[in-house]
Amino acid sequence: MKKRVAVIGAGPSGTAVLRAFQSAAAKGAEIPEVVCFEKQEDWGGLWNYTWRTGLDEFGEPVHGSMYRYLWSNGPKECLEFADYTFEEHFGRPIASYPPRAVLWDYIKGRVEKAGVRKWVRFRTAVRHLSYDDKTGKFTIEAHDLANDKVTAEEFDHVIVASGHFSVPNVPEFPGFRNFNGRILHSHDFRDAVEFKGKDILIIGRSYSAEDVGSQCYKYGAKSITSSYRSKPMGFKWPANWEEKPLLQRVENKTAFFKDGSTKEVDAIILCTGYLHHFPFIEDKLRLRTANRMWPLGLYRGVVWENNPKLHYIGMQDQFYTFNMFDAQAWYSRDVILGREPLPAKAEMQKHSAAWRAREETLEDAEQMIWFQGDYVKELISLTDYPSFDIETVNKTFMEWEHHKAENIMGFRDNSYRSVMTGTMSPAHHTPWLKAMDDSLESYLKAK
Repeated sequence: MKKRVAVIGAGPSGTAVLRAFQSAAAKGAEIPEVVCFEKQEDWGGLWNYTWRTGLDEFGEPVHGSMYRYLWSNGPKECLEFADYTFEEHFGRPIASYPPRAVLWDYIKGRVEKAGVRKWVRFRTAVRHLSYDDKTGKFTIEAHDLANDKVTAEEFDHVIVASGHFSVPNVPEFPGFRNFNGRILHSHDFRDAVEFKGKDILIIGRSYSAEDVGSQCYKYGAKSITSSYRSKPMGFKWPANWEEKPLLQRVENKTAFFKDGSTKEVDAIILCTGYLHHFPFIEDKLRLRTANRMWPLGLYRGVVWENNPKLHYIGMQDQFYTFNMFDAQAWYSRDVILGREPLPAKAEMQKHSAAWRAREETLEDAEQMIWFQGDYVKELISLTDYPSFDIETVNKTFMEWEHHKAENIMGFRDNSYRSVMTGTMSPAHHTPWLKAMDDSLESYLKAK
């Protein structure tokens, strides 16, 4: 009887798995039956934008954390698929920092070309994943939301690709319940225009704090104050943006900071990160980790060491994204197809411990990028995923960091060379600060 593989999620990680299996089949391999469960109405994960926040029309927590006007905050040259380039998809070179709609189109293009949509059950939420030691099978209970029907099925392997940027980490500060303005997490942030003319307080110092604040600046916020716990972001901010040590409390609309200063604010946006949250997975199978470059329990960052028939894709803190998910997906596929033998559990744990020990020594973003580049290189060396120049990708990341330090509001106006095709990206027709329309049509129009 044919093996069955379940994939949970059809975002960039899940679609990478679908493409990996289709690629093997196209080369003549016999592949298992693949069933992908996706709770949204279309694929693309976070890149599939929704205006909704809170709960969706079926009472499900909204997965999307994307907002209108979001543009890639890193060069597209660092995330390009090695087997499907931007030039192949768009028929010509495009600028280096595409908006969300363009990246969604690109992600979809590859799996549409691969013809794997028939493997996906849309609007189907996984309610429970369990494993029976006697039968050696997983059981997935899934809820067909449109028809309100729950079914249970058995699988030989399960690949969890449901992401970890959809369940917000929401701290509380004294005075929040009486604050006379708006409080939201960046997960529920949708439109910077809402904050035009407002004094905004952002809690956090990572990428979402930087980007949500930049969006609010671009679309006319009166002032931006960002509050940090450990250290400031330290960029050369515009005149109406200041950084403050951690918020201590709010009274009415006054925010009080650790350095004794205060600020009147209209809205507080919590850019405080996300949780790895898998309530649908039974305890013995559930990954528990903070957002780290090397989560423990996963051999080669993929295989669940306590049960190697279970795999997780995309669970790392990320500089590398789409092509790292590809490297993981191709490796996961080859383990399932029996091409990549697994060592004993003790050996797997030793390998993981060595990577974690190296992670503990990382001191800055530059070291993290080289660390993750080495990880991607190791995975690619094990499969037939097209090899690409990791070192040049790392150097592109270094240029990106340098451009941000030079001009945080203008770094998206730079261009980089594709590692896959060698083509230099053209400049975008409009500087980012003046490009108010984030649509695919506007982005791709000629100068």
